Amino acid sequence: MDAVRVALLREVLAGTEWLQSTRRFAGSLRASIGSREGGLLLVGSEEYEPWHLAAHLDDEAAWSGLPELSPTLVRHRVPAGPAVPAHLAVGLGRLEAAGRGETLLVVAPGDPGAGLLERVHDARRGGATVLALDGGDAELHALAHDALSAPEGADLDLDTVQHLVSAAAGENTLPPRPGRRRIRDRLARLADQLTSPPPPGW
Repeated sequence: MDAVRVALLREVLAGTEWLQSTRRFAGSLRASIGSREGGLLLVGSEEYEPWHLAAHLDDEAAWSGLPELSPTLVRHRVPAGPAVPAHLAVGLGRLEAAGRGETLLVVAPGDPGAGLLERVHDARRGGATVLALDGGDAELHALAHDALSAPEGADLDLDTVQHLVSAAAGENTLPPRPGRRRIRDRLARLADQLTSPPPPGW
């Protein structure tokens, strides 16, 4: 889903709780990863690998100038052989090493499975921040610091929620980090000034 489609979707969803919820969750994601590059781990259930979200977050990282948004996709099954690129060769063992300063984003439309829940629990105990995008699993919610659900039968499916979250995570509406401002921040500020109503008395 490109930026134009996301904008149209946001227009359709204006006035619903989904926009506020996805932006809130994206804010939690941005706050948890801070400015640490490589600290975002993304994992799905055994049946669902969130490669699509990984690609969108990677795009948002490039477009927004926030390399820390680029996730490491943790996979249940890593193909064997030297031909597998390094970024596609990260297995579940990586979750055992997750700790303070890292964020684990779990995406599971259905049952995450006992094995994954155990690893997520270990990562949280090790100090990692756990976030969840899911279908409403109570056990996963109990482990997560923040969660957003799109249960079956909801107005939006989990794929659409992932698009909204990834787009919101790359926005510059969150408080800027200290230091030099990026060109996109300056352009956004200029656009806000140009489109805002004139001051009283004009």
